[in-house]
This record gives sequence, C-alpha cells and structure tokens, in this order.
Amino acid sequence: MAFSWRLIGLCILLLSSIATGDDDISRAAPANSSTSCNNPYRLVLVKLWIDGAEHEQIGGLSAAFGSLLPTNIKNTPRLPATYTKPLNGCSSSSSKLSGSIALVLRGQCDFLTKAAVAQAGGAAGIVMINDQEDLLEITCPDNSTVSNITIPVVTISKAGGDVIDKYISAGKKVEILLYSPDRPIVDYSAMFVWLMAVGTIFCASFWSDLTASKESNDYEQAPEVHAGGAREEDDKEILNITTKSAFMFVISASTFLLLLYFFMSAWFVWLLIILFSIGGVEGMHSCIISLVSSKCKGCGRKTLNLPLLGEISVLSLVVLIICVAFAIFWAATRKASYSWIGQDILGICLMITVLQLAQLPNIKVATVLLCCAFLYDIFWVFLSPAIFHDSVMIAVARGDKAGGESIPMLLRVPRVSDPYGGYDMIGFGDILFPGLLVCFAFRFDKARRKGVLNGYYLWMIVGYGIGLLFTYLGLYLMNGYGQPALLYLVPCTLGTYVVLGLVRGELKDLWNYDSESTKVADSLLEDA
Repeated sequence: MAFSWRLIGLCILLLSSIATGDDDISRAAPANSSTSCNNPYRLVLVKLWIDGAEHEQIGGLSAAFGSLLPTNIKNTPRLPATYTKPLNGCSSSSSKLSGSIALVLRGQCDFLTKAAVAQAGGAAGIVMINDQEDLLEITCPDNSTVSNITIPVVTISKAGGDVIDKYISAGKKVEILLYSPDRPIVDYSAMFVWLMAVGTIFCASFWSDLTASKESNDYEQAPEVHAGGAREEDDKEILNITTKSAFMFVISASTFLLLLYFFMSAWFVWLLIILFSIGGVEGMHSCIISLVSSKCKGCGRKTLNLPLLGEISVLSLVVLIICVAFAIFWAATRKASYSWIGQDILGICLMITVLQLAQLPNIKVATVLLCCAFLYDIFWVFLSPAIFHDSVMIAVARGDKAGGESIPMLLRVPRVSDPYGGYDMIGFGDILFPGLLVCFAFRFDKARRKGVLNGYYLWMIVGYGIGLLFTYLGLYLMNGYGQPALLYLVPCTLGTYVVLGLVRGELKDLWNYDSESTKVADSLLEDA
C-alpha cells in the first residue's frame, strides 16, 4: 500500500495546480481592433423555449459592437431562432430573418460583415456559433465603422450551438431570449472553497496528534491488519521529498501536462477518474480507520481470513466496502448537480492522507520544491499561449479536448448566487504544495517546543489564507480568467517563513533541519 500511495500522490501533485472561476472566455480577438469597438464584453444568458416550453439556458458573450443587452429578463422579447442561408452568414440570407434571432456559424468572413448582413435581413439579433469549446471575444477589423450595427451581437460555444441545432434538426420550434444579468462581485462558493482549502491543511497538520493517542496504544497490544496483510505501521511509511525529486517534478509534471493537452480524450478522462477513485478510496479508508481506532479501543482486533486478501480486520473490511461503494456512486453520477459533494469528500480525504505520507525535511528542500512549482504554474498558465496559442494548464483543467469534462483532481463548489452558474475551483496542487510547508512548520514548532506566537505554524496558516484571498482577487480583476494560484501562495507562505526565520535568526536551523537528529537528541535528553 505504501508504494501505491507514492504513485497516487505523485499523480495528484502533477495533475492540477490552478484556481479558476470556470469561465471559458477566449482571448483570441483580432490583433488590430478599431477604437470604435468600445462595448464592454459581458456574459450573456441565451434562454431557450422549445415548442413553447421553457428549456435550458446557454452561456454566451456579447461583442464589442452592437446594442447592449438588458440586465433584466423582463425587458427583452422572446424571438424565434433561424439559421441563415448560407450558414456562414456572409451574404444575403434566403431564409426569412425578419423579427428573429439569426444563427450563423463562424468562418469565411469577419464578424462585422455577418452582423451587417443579418441586420439588413431584418434580424432582431444575431448569435454566432464558435467552432471551439470557448466563448470568443468578438471585436471588429481595423478601420471599420460600427455605428450602423444596432442589433445585439452574441457568441456562444460549439457545445451551445450543438444544443440549439439538436432541436432545430428535430423540427421543433426554437425561441431565444437574450439578456445579460449582473454578476455578484463575490460568490458564496469562493468563501466555501477558501474554507475547504484552509481547513484541509489545518486538519492534515493535526491529524497525527488527533488520531495517535489511543491508536498507538492499541497497536502496541494488537497491531491491526488491513487488506493485503499489511500492518498499519507499514501504511505509515513516510515519503521524504528530496532536492532531486523537487527538480524532477518540473520535468515530469510538464511532460505529463503536455500528454494531457495533446492526447486528452474521453478514455483518458476515465483513466484519471479511476486513479482519483482509487486514491479517494484509500484516503477515505485511512481517515475513517484512524479516527475510529483512536476513539474505539480494540475495534480493529477482530479479523477474518479471506481468499486473496488474506488476514483483514472486520472493521477495515466494512469501511473498505463503504468507501468503494461511495466512490462508485460518485463516478456513476459525476455529471449530476450534486456530484461535487462526493468529489470534494474524496479529494479532501486523499489530500489529508497524502500530507501524512509525504513530508519536507527542511526549508532548503521546501524552497527548491515550491520555487519549481511557482515557475511551473506561471509558465503553463500565462506563458504557454506564446508557444501553443492556448493556456495549456487552463485547457487541461477545463477538459477542452475531452468534451468539456474537467479532470477530477479539483475541489469545486457551484456558484449559488451567480446567474450564470458554473463552479469555483481549486486544484489539489494549490493545497498540497503549500500544505507540505505548513505541515513542516507544525512539526518543527512541535519539535522545538515553540508557542503559538513565537512559532511558525500560525503564520503559515495565515499566510496561506491571505494568499488564497489574493488569488480570488486576481480572478476578479482578470474577469474570471484562471489564475496560477501558486503565484500568490508561494510568496505568502514560503516568503513569510524565510522572512520570519531571518528576523528570528533561525533560518540556518530551518535550512539544515534534520527531524531524525532532533528525535535522537530529544531521546538522549529524556534518558539522561
């Protein structure tokens, strides 16, 4: 089991390190923009009625030209949707557009021409369907005059266009209502994600102390046996991170990320779901067993001999069955509106266990690891578009090449007060990397018998919480564009640690700290 945890922990660290607001807005507007294209880009709701019955709504984005949409649904009419003929909308349509919302496909001519042709045909608005799974920022070509475009111009994603096309192809009457409601500055979901991230690290720091007191006594009398015949002591084998492995992270993570970017598909997503489910089951199993064993003396003593599994405790077997059933239910219903709950539970349990098994030995290794992760995060979010014409990290996190299904290595919470819906998310890497440092601070304070204020742990937790706040501030200032959270978290945690160490004159001790030597010294003092 120790080997499997190392493998799963490495995969989790490699896969996801990004905070995002789940807004798929492309920045691929034309380079030469007219100064007269000064409408603000606003998210739009495209509400559908099928044969007179209200159906789902699709997210869209308004253009830099055309009339502004109302923010209140009561102030806009419901109009029939009609495809232009030709579908590209570059020339006069043979289909009647008067009093309808024109649907056109991207390509063949510029967006301004499409809007002008639709308006000339009497359309009351135009919805342009992108050929990719994002929302395109539509501006106008250089030296264009847009004063004569008086109808609203909206773009939707390819998936949104497929939804509309499905009903029209079936011969149903499709009506559309376009409006652009205001969004809240901060959604409650962001606060909940903040609490989950900080709470996960807080729990992981105290987990050993929380579950060790009675658990250790029980194991001294009768060590519990788990599936596969491995004792609990074996499960607690620690993976000590080294400077070499920190450097290897950048190479391995970048290689794996590129593989996901180029070869992501439905089967690849299923592979990640299976890996996540296995890790989640082991994490939940470990958390439940350690909690129950610490509170219930002797609960794990009764064992059974089973084929293939060997000797296994009854408690471990029952908990394992419950955890497997929970993971299977989540995987089967992962597209349901409530699936985020199961995903977050599995993810939190997994991260708590990973933070128990993987440890930083000192600040030297922490500096190398977090600085590498810092550069990795910034490059693949902000700099990769210069090479790949797309933000590789964001594309992988959104699942652009997997039918829009995002990878499961995320904590996510639905936006409850946002009319456009979506999720606020944070990658496991944004919790695990700083979490390794925070857990080291807890162990260091405990070994050095430091108090709350003159220790480092409290300031690490505060620094991590402030770093997350800066991350969400960045999301707000950049209109929901995915942020490399480690850009804010590393300075607020590692930077705080280094500054405090310098001020207190303890940086050398932190830099070369050896927990094993400290344990030996403490043992000698106690014996003396």
